Amino acid sequence: MWLNKKTKPAASTSPEIDLDKVPAHIAIIMDGNGRWAKQRGLPRVAGHHSGMRNVKKITMAANELGVKVLTMYAFSTENWKRPKEEVEFLMKLPQEFFPLEIEELIQNNVRIRMTGWKEGLPDYTLKAIEGAIERTKDNTGLILNFALNYGSRKEMLVGVQNMIQDVKAGSLDSTEIDEACFSSYMLTSDLPDPDLLIRTSGELRISNFLLWQLAYSELWFTDAYWPEFTEDLFLQAIAEFQRRGRRFGGI
Repeated sequence: MWLNKKTKPAASTSPEIDLDKVPAHIAIIMDGNGRWAKQRGLPRVAGHHSGMRNVKKITMAANELGVKVLTMYAFSTENWKRPKEEVEFLMKLPQEFFPLEIEELIQNNVRIRMTGWKEGLPDYTLKAIEGAIERTKDNTGLILNFALNYGSRKEMLVGVQNMIQDVKAGSLDSTEIDEACFSSYMLTSDLPDPDLLIRTSGELRISNFLLWQLAYSELWFTDAYWPEFTEDLFLQAIAEFQRRGRRFGGI
């Protein structure tokens, strides 16, 4: 295997990775499934199906590198606007993904998590996700965090509403509200902020994803659609991250 104490050269064309400087939390906007399918004369749902298969491949690569958290943007609060048939297909993917992959995820000590709102999700979607969360709850390795029915503006609005309620109830003093306090009201309050955001498909935007948490994240974009996003591209993103100097507003 390529893995050693310091570096990882995956292949002759792959960048060398310093294993001591791997991002602890990587967030991915998995974009381009539909366009990938269209290029091949396939229905959009075929792209989503191929994209689903790519989730495990990248998860295993992240796990082997020692990434602590991998957050995948699976379905946004705005995605409900898509055609009904496409939404229904997306909602059924967890039923297919977890039965196929859960045993290998367990063997690799991966823990499943969901960030988003359960309200509005079909019962069969929730059953599949909650079953995977329950089966992996004792795992201590990589957290595979699916952002499902998630939108960052809603997250922040709900967080502010909850803070106001706590101030009114007397459990929070308004003078105590600072960045750390605000972060504690986010859905990812128990996770580190992402070090690196990857977006596939060539689009250069954040799309209402982890807006508060991404304040100082490094951003990396690729023209590759999600179904064709390879382990080598994943390594390229991490190598670029390691070349950058993160100053967090300092010099």
